[in-house]
Amino acid sequence: MFDYHAIAPELILGVTLIAVVFIDLILSDRYKYLVGVTALVGLTAAAFPLLTLAVCGDLSTCADTGSRVLFGGSYVIDDFALVLKGLFIVVGVITLLLSVGYIESDDYYQGEFYFLVLASITGAVVMASSRDLITMFIGLELVSGPAFLLAGWRKGDTRSNEAALKFFLIGVLSAAILLFGMSLVYGLTGEVTFTGIAAASAALDLANEPAFVLAVVFVLVGFAFKISAVPFHFWAPDTYQGAPTPVAAYLSVGSKTAGFVGLLTLCYQAFGPVREIWGPILWILAVLSMTVGNLVALRQTNIVRLLGYSSIAHAGFILVPFAMAATYDSVGLEDAFFGTVTYILIYAFMNLGAFAAVIAISARVGSGEIDAWGGLGRYSPNLAALVTMFFFALAGIPPLAGWFAKFVMFRAVIGAFSSPWAIVLAAIAAVNAVIALVYYARVVKTVYMDPIPEHADADSPTVVAPSLKLALAITAVAVIVVGFFPQILAFFGDASRALASGM
Repeated sequence: MFDYHAIAPELILGVTLIAVVFIDLILSDRYKYLVGVTALVGLTAAAFPLLTLAVCGDLSTCADTGSRVLFGGSYVIDDFALVLKGLFIVVGVITLLLSVGYIESDDYYQGEFYFLVLASITGAVVMASSRDLITMFIGLELVSGPAFLLAGWRKGDTRSNEAALKFFLIGVLSAAILLFGMSLVYGLTGEVTFTGIAAASAALDLANEPAFVLAVVFVLVGFAFKISAVPFHFWAPDTYQGAPTPVAAYLSVGSKTAGFVGLLTLCYQAFGPVREIWGPILWILAVLSMTVGNLVALRQTNIVRLLGYSSIAHAGFILVPFAMAATYDSVGLEDAFFGTVTYILIYAFMNLGAFAAVIAISARVGSGEIDAWGGLGRYSPNLAALVTMFFFALAGIPPLAGWFAKFVMFRAVIGAFSSPWAIVLAAIAAVNAVIALVYYARVVKTVYMDPIPEHADADSPTVVAPSLKLALAITAVAVIVVGFFPQILAFFGDASRALASGM
C-alpha cells in the first residue's frame, strides 16, 4: 500500500495551490484577502503531518518506524527532511505575513502572488526529501521558477523589471551548468540516486577521473549561484533591491536555504567518497563570500542592498563547517553537518525578522535609505528596538540567537585544527565577524544617534499592519528565546545529523 502519510505535507500544499487559484477566480476584489488566508491555513495544515511523521512512523500504532523510503530510494522522509520541511513551511508562513500588508497597499494581483509563493515553498519541501538527481533538479526549478516572477512583481517599476531579468538570466545559466554537471555524473556512474552515485564513485575510483572532477565542479557552481556565493553572487543585491521587500526576504532565506539543502544532500551523500574534490572548492567559496560580502556591505547606503551583501556573507559563514569536510573523521563530519544546519535554522529567523523591521520602518519613514532612519529611536522607539535586536543578532551579539550560530560554526572548524587550513579559515571568519559588526552597528547608530532628517514626519503615528506585527513577534520571540535556550534549535540540528552519518 502506498504511504500517503509520508507525503501528506506535499499533498496538502498541492491541494492548497489549487484552492488558492480557484478562490481567486470566484471572489470579487472586496474578498481577495481570503486568498491569503487560504494560503496561510494550507501552510499551517501542512505542518501537522510533519509532527505525526516525527513521532508516529505508523499511524495505526503510532510506532516510530524510522525513515520512509519511497520510489526506489529517490524520495526519503528522514529526520533531516522533516527538520528542513518544517523550516520551509515556517519561512513560508512568515513570508506571507510580511506580504499581506505590502500586497494590499497597491494594485497588485494577490491570487497569483500567493500561488507563486506557495509553489516555490512546495518545491523547497520536495527538495528536502529528494535523494536522486532528477527529483532534486525538479524541486530546485520549482523553487526558482516562481521566484523569477515574484522578483518582477512591481510590473510598472523599471528597477523591479531589471531585478527579474537579472535573476532569470543568472538562474537559467546556473540551471544549465548544474544540469550539465548532473548529466556527467550520471554518464560516469550510471546512477541517479545519491547512494548509487556514492557507491559507484568509490568502486570505480572516480576521484582521479578528470571528467568526474569536472562534473562535481559544475554541480557545485550551479548551487553556488543559488546560494549567491562569491564569485557567483552579483545578481543578488540588485535583485533584492528591485524585488518587493517580502520577496527579497524570501529569496534571502527560503530560496537560499533550498540551495544549501541541495549542497548538503549531494555533497554528504552522493559525493561523500570524493570529499577531496569539493572540500577545497567550498573552502575558497566560504572565504570569498565572507570577505567580499562584508567589505562591500560596509559601503552600502540602502538598507536592502546592505542586507543583500550581508546574506552573501552569511552564506560564507554557513559554508565554513562544510569547507573542512576533507579533513574530518566521521564524528567531525557529523559535527560540521550539525553546525551548518543549526546556523541555517537560526539565520532564517534573524534575517526574516530584519526584513520585517525594514518593511515596517521603510513604510514609516518613506525610504529605504539608511540616512532617512536618523533619529528613529526618538519618535518610534519600538521599531528602533526591533531593528537593533535583529541587526545585533545577525552580528552574533549575546544573548541574542546569533551568538549560538557563530559558536557552532567556530566549534566545527576548531574540530579540524589539525589542518593549518582550518586555522586560517577560523582566523578569516573571526575577522569577518568583526567587520560585520561594524556595518550592523552603523545602522543602529543612525537610528539612535543621528539627527532626524528635515523631511521626516516625526509627529505622525506609527502604523504597522497586524500581519506584519505578527511576523515581527514570531521572529523576535524566536531570536530572544533561542539566544537564552539554544538547545531548542540545537535539538533540530542534532536530529538531522543522520544524513552525514552514512559517509
